[in-house]
Amino acid sequence: MTQIVSLSFYRFAGPLARLWALGMMGGARLPLARTPHIGFWKLCGSGTGEGFTPVPNTAVYAILATWPDIETARARTQNGIFARYMQRATEHWTVFLEPRSTRGAWSGQAPFEPTAGPLAGPLAALTRATIKPRILTRFWRRVPNISAMIGSDTNVAFKIGIGEVPMLHQVTFSIWPSEQAMAAFARTGPHADAIRAVRDEGWFREELYARFAVHSDIGTWNGTSPLSRLEAA
Repeated sequence: MTQIVSLSFYRFAGPLARLWALGMMGGARLPLARTPHIGFWKLCGSGTGEGFTPVPNTAVYAILATWPDIETARARTQNGIFARYMQRATEHWTVFLEPRSTRGAWSGQAPFEPTAGPLAGPLAALTRATIKPRILTRFWRRVPNISAMIGSDTNVAFKIGIGEVPMLHQVTFSIWPSEQAMAAFARTGPHADAIRAVRDEGWFREELYARFAVHSDIGTWNGTSPLSRLEAA
């Protein structure tokens, strides 16, 4: 069987719904842990703007989870605790991914199980890092330039910054039409400079880098499926 990773995003409007979503950062832990067939999972908040900022966005939250197969992933992410999120949200979108490569750890675990397969088509990139407190200022000083660069890249079908703990635990997630398009972004400009600084100065206490084939999705984000941008391209 091929492991499937689901990444579900929920948008909340109004103070009561947003307060509920914030409370579920703690309240959803037990229901998620008891969800049948679920493997690794994480509850995440997001940043303002494109998400790549240290200022929390109280309107958008995310749940990442791993599953044994696509049928289970589709069924479970539409029921149980996931359905409770959907009922409260004004919009929701879940993308299903097949791990292709990974290195590093997340909370001391290797959560993704890559399978052999081509990355000739659309792919998703996920990076997760625990930032050392002493370099927080330097890290976040670089982020606006990277955010502006990825925001203006027409190749990006979807991009967001999420995380478990504001400022300290950061996840970046993006979807690209091809490996070549993603590599062209990663190897130039502010992003390339930041990668060199990470290596030279040891910014991260823990880090994980993963690449996925994009399988399918359910729902919409900003009124449409982000994957439709890939189809149009």
